Amino acid sequence: MSKKAIIAGASGLIGSTLLNILLLKPGYDEILILVRKELPVEHKKLVQLVIDFEKLDEHVAAITGHAVFCCLGSTKKKTPDLGDYRKIDHDYPLKLAQLAKQNRVEQYHLVSAIGANRTSSNFYAKMKGETEADVQNMGLKCLHIYQPSLITGDRKEYRPTERIATLLMKIIDPLLVGGLKKYRSIPAQTVALAMFNQSLKNAEGVFIHPSDKIKRLA
Repeated sequence: MSKKAIIAGASGLIGSTLLNILLLKPGYDEILILVRKELPVEHKKLVQLVIDFEKLDEHVAAITGHAVFCCLGSTKKKTPDLGDYRKIDHDYPLKLAQLAKQNRVEQYHLVSAIGANRTSSNFYAKMKGETEADVQNMGLKCLHIYQPSLITGDRKEYRPTERIATLLMKIIDPLLVGGLKKYRSIPAQTVALAMFNQSLKNAEGVFIHPSDKIKRLA
């Protein structure tokens, strides 16, 4: 029986890394990516669907298969309007989860962030926490939530602040021990590999994976 996976956010750091893993490793026969514009990638398993995420409902028939991987996310620099920022990090993942449930997709994998907390006074942490809570409340058959710390890897766009943070974390990471291990930086490859590995299991329920646990799952 053929298996299909869907990725939303395949142009981002984690999404593009996950796409590469899904295309190269056995386990899935079809990889559908939901994109705003077509990516320069060709593979016999790959199907690209160019969409307007404001009109996700129009593509409900395509949201089928074994697993949906939601790697959507933005930054304040790219999306200074907080309303638009919330759409990308909250509204679209929630709508995608609703369509996945409607079509009885077996698994939903959501990339969140360490420190996600809907009661936080920090906009980003609060938004991520609300997204986690709202998706959990949908009663999906299998929901995996990943909470990575600072994600490292080769980004397509230049982010000077994150580059500096990455260099600093090389010094700080070894000092974070015990309960602080979850705050160590984590490579995008590690996050993506953990997502792939978990998708091959047939577990049911809600699973939350903080950054240190993600490393053990990869």
